[in-house]
Amino acid sequence: MPILNVKVSAKKSPELTKQISELLLDLTTRILKKKREVTAIAIDYVDHDSWVIAGKPLSEHRKNSFYFDIKITDETNTKDEKALYIREAFAGFAGILGDLHEESYIYVQDVKAASYGYGGYTQEYRYHH
Repeated sequence: MPILNVKVSAKKSPELTKQISELLLDLTTRILKKKREVTAIAIDYVDHDSWVIAGKPLSEHRKNSFYFDIKITDETNTKDEKALYIREAFAGFAGILGDLHEESYIYVQDVKAASYGYGGYTQEYRYHH
């Protein structure tokens, strides 16, 4: 039931959207053990001139970058699983985008089960029912 919000420094294309979503679905189901059928991904594309690192746009760095956050229910994954997820996601984006700027970020958010849900029910409710 995770939701992933993704920003990527690239021109929007159906092929790139497919590559990114397949990468994230694989990692999220394989490493974090989340259900594919309730995983949602929203991807925004940002022009290299609009993505600034250290005061310079990516177009001047001649690099690519990405950021994504994923919200998961607190206490459902270990530190080691999250660390592996971050490593493999960075490597996966490097394979897709090439020449990544080191300042590409991944944020795994552990959210309380009573404060997070979908379909009108919290994860806490789903756990108890």
